[in-house]
Amino acid sequence: MTDYKTLIDAETWAFIEKTNSYYPPDTIDYTIEEQRAIYDRMCREFFAGYPQGVTAETTSIANGIPIRIYRNATPNNAAMVLYLHGGGFILGGLDSHDDVCAELCARTGFEVVSVDYRLAPENLHPAAFDDAMDAFEWAARTYDRPVVLCGDSAGGNLCAATAHATRGHAKKPTGQMLIYPGLGGDHSRGSYVTHAEAPMLTVRDLDFYKHIRTGGVDRTGDITLYPLADADFANLPPTVLITAQCDPLSSDGEAYRDRIVAAGGHATWFEEPGLVHGYLRARHMVGRARTSFTHIVEAVSALGRGDWIW
Repeated sequence: MTDYKTLIDAETWAFIEKTNSYYPPDTIDYTIEEQRAIYDRMCREFFAGYPQGVTAETTSIANGIPIRIYRNATPNNAAMVLYLHGGGFILGGLDSHDDVCAELCARTGFEVVSVDYRLAPENLHPAAFDDAMDAFEWAARTYDRPVVLCGDSAGGNLCAATAHATRGHAKKPTGQMLIYPGLGGDHSRGSYVTHAEAPMLTVRDLDFYKHIRTGGVDRTGDITLYPLADADFANLPPTVLITAQCDPLSSDGEAYRDRIVAAGGHATWFEEPGLVHGYLRARHMVGRARTSFTHIVEAVSALGRGDWIW
């Protein structure tokens, strides 16, 4: 058994306990509607507001996908960021990651566009992937600057799937920043075994989300669902992966980096010691999470500039 009492520091335990007070570990046993209400309430409790100088406009793109565009009073037009939020493909939206996107905009200067992709079970796979692709096509058409893909958890999965699908695009993504993504790794090894019962996310949770997203259909080998199932990792955009040590998904970051590097591409992976899935919400109360968010900001900035600094 993994000893989380020694791996996880007091600040992070306080974050876990605060999260659990709003979003209990057994939330997946509730109805989807109840889960969304619980998740949305938790996100409101952690909402940190907007940094000075950031404004946001909520609108939609041609096929009706809602988006929120964040702009900085002193813009950096070197790139733009397309942000895809986490939430197990069934939770979240423009409000759940509102302050994260606003802070990313403030600290990079880039315009950030958050995408309110369709959720399961109302919209089974590939609905969310299709919306991510449509949002990328819109961004590539609309902006005269490089597009950086950025997403956490489920959103990291959607970013990677989009990166694989747009390799032949005239304006393919200039980079991708994947934050504790689920990429379809081998459940019989690595963190899936060591951290199967981690605080904040368990393998049982992952199986539940997969079942809801697919409607229970076995989609083994579908690279739009499981990017690690791809046979070809060449010509992917420069990729930075940041995972949490105490998270069953952490090994996906390592595996994905290894495959891109083996195919001759640029990829780097950082595993944040003692952190847990969902720690973006802890960036104002946990020192390790604050430091990691700074790493994320710096990586997005470098990818947007076209600099490979690793």
